[in-house]
Amino acid sequence: MSQDPIFTLVLAKQDFKFSCAHFLVFDSDNAELLHGHNYQVSVELHGHSLNEEGLLADMARAKARIRRACARLDNRTLVPVRNRHLTVVRGDDHVEIRFRERCYRFPMADVVLLDQINTSVEVLARMLWRELVEGLDEPGVEELGVSVSQTSGQSCWYRAAVANG
Repeated sequence: MSQDPIFTLVLAKQDFKFSCAHFLVFDSDNAELLHGHNYQVSVELHGHSLNEEGLLADMARAKARIRRACARLDNRTLVPVRNRHLTVVRGDDHVEIRFRERCYRFPMADVVLLDQINTSVEVLARMLWRELVEGLDEPGVEELGVSVSQTSGQSCWYRAAVANG
């Protein structure tokens, strides 16, 4: 992005949130215990120009997309299926997750299997960015930023340019 003046549209509504269970895997020997967080999501849209109506983006459409992304994760257990230290076995109506001597078994409806390597705020921010940028049809938006906060004062922003065209 250039040094010219820029518009930043910040969307940080109280209902941009999801509550879920997860555990981080640090290496082949260490992982957190299963626990939960009440995550909060914020989004920034950046661009140099406004459309003919004087808008950077359609806020209603952007807010609906953020709410859908949060709802998909809400009240679920997040499982990173690409983590090399986890064994994930899918049954007809359940999923079993193994880490060393630990074994968790959940009804399939309670789990979101993520095509990710972990469930850190860094990974979740990037994952939500990718979900929100897909199909983004706002010509003036040049950069998108997504923040995931797991506790007050502890969050991660993921920002990247948006390919328009």
